[in-house]
Amino acid sequence: MKKHIVLAACLAAGTVTGAMAQASGEGPWLVRARAVHLDMANKDGTGLGLSANNKTIGELDVTYFFTPNFAAELMLTMPQKQTVHSAVQDADLGTFKHQPTTLMAQYHFTDLPGYKPYVGAGITYTHIKSVNLSSAVTELNPLALDKHDSGGALQVGVDIPLDKNWSINFDIKKLFIRTRVYSDGTNVGTLKLDPLVAGVGVGYRF
Repeated sequence: MKKHIVLAACLAAGTVTGAMAQASGEGPWLVRARAVHLDMANKDGTGLGLSANNKTIGELDVTYFFTPNFAAELMLTMPQKQTVHSAVQDADLGTFKHQPTTLMAQYHFTDLPGYKPYVGAGITYTHIKSVNLSSAVTELNPLALDKHDSGGALQVGVDIPLDKNWSINFDIKKLFIRTRVYSDGTNVGTLKLDPLVAGVGVGYRF
């Protein structure tokens, strides 16, 4: 009985907050497609001078407005292949794939005509797979990485409305992603990727 009451309360809260967002004349949902550039921090603690390459990828995010000011954004992307380079060996060691998923709580400023800036903070979860890394230094052959990682995320951006539904978006995020590096099951250090993610795209609100 208590579970049913809690569920009903949650559904009612979602209905009320959605109605509050719609009361502003805009729908509660916003979907954006962006091109984003990953600029890796590459802070290596293994002594091998490891770094992952920078790259430009596609990104899709879905935002739900609980009120005209408060929203939650879920960022999605396809698994991305990264090349790992060793400055010590002056050579590429191989590749791995990762797929970050980020959830943000946002505050949107609504009192600037023609511009809708926002700030956000949240968490990012990364799944690392298809690791294929080798090293000729001492006995480090092959190298392995953690399969999962989670960390914080920060965001600032702005939507520029084109009409009632469409907008142009500029967005910058800092994702705190790191992975431990292993050789034969022994932790040899941590590689902090911590990418700065700068993007531009279009949004549709309904």
